[in-house]
Amino acid sequence: MKILVNRSSALVGIMLFAVLVQLFLAQVSQATMRMPAFSLQEVVEGKKVTSEEFKGKTLLVTFFATWCPPCRQEIPSLIKLHEKYGAKNFSVLAFSIDQGGAKVVSRLVRQEKVNYPVLMSDQETVSGFGGIAGVPTSFLVNEKGNVVKSYVGYVSHGVLAHDIELILP
Repeated sequence: MKILVNRSSALVGIMLFAVLVQLFLAQVSQATMRMPAFSLQEVVEGKKVTSEEFKGKTLLVTFFATWCPPCRQEIPSLIKLHEKYGAKNFSVLAFSIDQGGAKVVSRLVRQEKVNYPVLMSDQETVSGFGGIAGVPTSFLVNEKGNVVKSYVGYVSHGVLAHDIELILP
């Protein structure tokens, strides 16, 4: 009986160790992922915006769609975050995956009085972030251009503010 308990304890310990190693490796690989380079159309004025314009900034990058209720629910929070941390070299940056084009997205941006850059995404940019399984999907990027955290689905204002404050220089 004692041998069975020891083997069970050892097996549980090995499994726990394996899970911890996987979690550690997942965080390390995520933290070293670089934000991809991009050149995309801004939805209101139609000008090209490049990733170089955000070099050295802390970013909250969010992929969204106008038809997505949780995405629309996040907008007031994103506006507040952009206002609160903008002076600290921070920006929210939104990538629309809408198939209807910039005109549809521009209407929402104006209606909601969005104060942060909103760009039309492309497949290359989505792939550069490792792909997205749904919207909203967001990425926290530090001032060095490294993706340090990702979020799938709606995220509360408190969680985002806390995480942003942790990585602001």
